[in-house]
Amino acid sequence: MSQPRRGRPRAFHDKTEQNTVRALDRGLGVLEELARGGGVTLSELAAQLAEPAPSLYRALVTLERHGMAELDTATQHWHVGAGAFRVGSAFLRRTSLLERARPEMHALMAATGETANLGVARGATVLFVGQVETHETIRAFFPPGTESPLHASGIGKALLAFLPEPRRRALLNRLELARFTPATLTDRAALEADLAAIRARGHAIDDEERTAGMRCVAAPVFDALGEAVAGLSVSGPVSRMSPERAAAMAAEVRAAAGRLSAALGYSAGGTEKT
Repeated sequence: MSQPRRGRPRAFHDKTEQNTVRALDRGLGVLEELARGGGVTLSELAAQLAEPAPSLYRALVTLERHGMAELDTATQHWHVGAGAFRVGSAFLRRTSLLERARPEMHALMAATGETANLGVARGATVLFVGQVETHETIRAFFPPGTESPLHASGIGKALLAFLPEPRRRALLNRLELARFTPATLTDRAALEADLAAIRARGHAIDDEERTAGMRCVAAPVFDALGEAVAGLSVSGPVSRMSPERAAAMAAEVRAAAGRLSAALGYSAGGTEKT
């Protein structure tokens, strides 16, 4: 009788260092660094990762062979390759979230005139996975793959607020409340008070907390189990998004998040796990 297939050898237990492939670990670190910016030279990469340039070059060439890194020979800058996009897209194919969210993002942008965003939690950050940009010249821009700290993001605070209380407390205990602008909530008590207000009204506001001059309104998206699995938001410059206009937009954002939640199987008659 055949044995069931396993995801790891029987003898391997939770021994992280023992089970780590050093070369693979280095290669993934290189790929993550390439994904952060608009291009990096080998020497810059070596300085950023504190790794020997020859080892990093071998990792880059290997990634290039698989289409995950590309070299601009004119500038000698390395960039993330199309292969990385294909691999990363598997994350979004794992669920119909992005597909179902896109019509709501288009509707939000049309209703508010501002950029609509979709984000999911990734550890202590929000990972933006979708965006529909406004037609305005001045706009907020969070391309897919961009990350932002949970405590300084509209979507991040919406997700934090609707986490089950034990998970929220545990995550807050680990968060480094870094300051980005004078408005960033770096005090634990102030952040928790804001999260309580978010739960009460159903939406979060990033009031120039991550980027000076930018405001954002966000609401959580729930799945069939009542878990906050994503967030929808609209964001734009404070010159257009006054506090009064942001408050008016909140109803549109909550409605769009509610429709997306329903599409994911969430029942409005249920209760979120707070």
